[in-house]
Amino acid sequence: MKKVIIFYASYGGGHLSAAKSIEKYINENYKNINVQMIDCIKYINKFLEKLTTGAYCQMAKKAPKLWGKVYSASEKGLLSTISKDTNKLMSNKLGKLIMEINPDLIISTHPFSSQMANYLKKKGKINCQIATVMTDFAIHKQWLVGNEYTNYFFVSNDNMKKDMISLGIDENKIYITGIPMSNRFFYNFNKDKIYEMFNLDPNKKVILFFGGGEFGLGKDRTVQILNVLIQKLPTYQIVAVAGKNEKLKESFEKLVQNNNVMDRIKILGFTDKIPELMNICCLVISKPGGLTTTESLACELPMIIINPIPGQEEENAKFLESKGAAIWLKSNDNPEEIIDLIFNNENRLIQMKKNATFLAKKNSTKEICDILLTKKYN
Repeated sequence: MKKVIIFYASYGGGHLSAAKSIEKYINENYKNINVQMIDCIKYINKFLEKLTTGAYCQMAKKAPKLWGKVYSASEKGLLSTISKDTNKLMSNKLGKLIMEINPDLIISTHPFSSQMANYLKKKGKINCQIATVMTDFAIHKQWLVGNEYTNYFFVSNDNMKKDMISLGIDENKIYITGIPMSNRFFYNFNKDKIYEMFNLDPNKKVILFFGGGEFGLGKDRTVQILNVLIQKLPTYQIVAVAGKNEKLKESFEKLVQNNNVMDRIKILGFTDKIPELMNICCLVISKPGGLTTTESLACELPMIIINPIPGQEEENAKFLESKGAAIWLKSNDNPEEIIDLIFNNENRLIQMKKNATFLAKKNSTKEICDILLTKKYN
């Protein structure tokens, strides 16, 4: 029986979502494969995992500019060296687990586990295939540490492949598959039932507005943007998702009540119905996390980008805007002007949708698993 380990880390939802998608597909479509999904940092030290994920969340939420500097500094210089050396030290415990399981293949959806696996392979402690699944739309060099020991790289777009080749990575290792995601986004939903579920009018277009969830960056700015949408687009319905951010949800609800638009603006907290909502909407407004961006593109939806966290999310925003699939509403932009730019020109929204469709990678999970596990590829 072939054995596979999928390593991830809980810094943001994209790494876990990609790991879950791959695990599910393997279990449902491949016989005689034993697959285990493991949080690499939590396995090494639960206290360290709690400390570092908490620090990441707090920094991203309360000091995003500082996080942006950390993100940039970790590509080179002292911070990069510290990160790589730390991962070498942590690899000892992870190595014991890997040697105990003795896998044929390691799939990593986070740079830390990729680095640790590569280091162990370099030292001759493991000798299995290593695959790295990159979960954003621009490369960060932490993903590439020890890349000569990685057998497969899976990336979301051609720009990433070109950048990696320019850094000396063998192009035959790099596959443009897109980022793995839940297959729920491809269900054949009954749209009438979705409209009914959220008390929406099936004859009016729907915009899906993500307020930022637990990060909720720039709450006042986010509320301002929702207010502009309410005022400028009276013929549209808006589903505004505040996630677990109760203060933001309260601000949204107050805005809706003050404008007396309860009939066309729906406010949600946390919901697991995002696939259903994306199935009926025409536009997504959100910060450009790797997961939300992947889901929006897979559903062929154009985006208005708001409040990106400095670092990987700003890189994602630049990529999407450069490809014409999104418009980045920056902090010094006038929201009214951006809304007019998009909605006063019907062809603009149509073209953005076409560009999003071009970037969509709907079969990413299947392609990755087939490349790694089907004999004709190996």
